[in-house]
Amino acid sequence: MENKLANSAPLGLMGFGMTTVLLNIHNAGFFPIDSMILAMGLFYGGLAQVIVGIMEFKKGNTFGTTAFTSYGLFWLTLVGLIVMPKLGIAEASPAAFMGWYLVMWGLFTGFMFIGSLRYCFAKQFVFGSLTVLFFLLAARDFTGSAFIGTIAGFEGIVCGLSAIYFAMAQVLNEEYGRTILPVGDKQPQAAVAQHPA
Repeated sequence: MENKLANSAPLGLMGFGMTTVLLNIHNAGFFPIDSMILAMGLFYGGLAQVIVGIMEFKKGNTFGTTAFTSYGLFWLTLVGLIVMPKLGIAEASPAAFMGWYLVMWGLFTGFMFIGSLRYCFAKQFVFGSLTVLFFLLAARDFTGSAFIGTIAGFEGIVCGLSAIYFAMAQVLNEEYGRTILPVGDKQPQAAVAQHPA
């Protein structure tokens, strides 16, 4: 009997995308961080993506495992950085330290962006815009510039919306068996070699 596994990527992308949009509405200056953002970071951005990473591991997808598990743990660490000082567990990190935290995530995402170049344009856009977002947020923390933070917020909203689009494109295209939402599929290498134009 054939045991066909479902595509778990849309679940992870939705967890990432929706949480990213909400956090960056805050970064853009529209509302403060509250329990809504923290809960999304813990459960949908965090826990859901870790689960998806494990599901991608079962499918033998190294890229998916690395991406979803890492970003799920990013959200869990980010919530920890916000909540732990409030609970008296640890001191709050200075802005410059947070800048280095964001630089490290930017470097990781930059490498993942290079890996995404093998895939469709929608995936490339998610990773490319996320790389820019991490470095903008790092620049905000290093400089203390509210203006850079606002720019990062709007860029992050675009990044999160692109992940939501990519997730729903996969769901709808699979359900209908045809392209409902285009993702910019790349031509196979053999086809490119035969038709270089």
